[in-house]
Amino acid sequence: MTTHPTPPGARWFTSSYSNNQGGQCVEAAALDGGRMAVRDTKDRERGAFVFPAPAWETFVATLKGGDAAL
Repeated sequence: MTTHPTPPGARWFTSSYSNNQGGQCVEAAALDGGRMAVRDTKDRERGAFVFPAPAWETFVATLKGGDAAL
């Protein structure tokens, strides 16, 4: 997977699982068309992973469902 430049107009929010104690921090931004951008808060200049809507929806549904097969 490749990273993309920070999408213009992205409104980033910090994951509720992140902390301010130097741990693994993730930011996300909802984009047009249901896409989702995800980036590392400690390396914002590196860009973001951008997931198409179907892939992001499957990822979230799998996490919520606790699908052990994946």
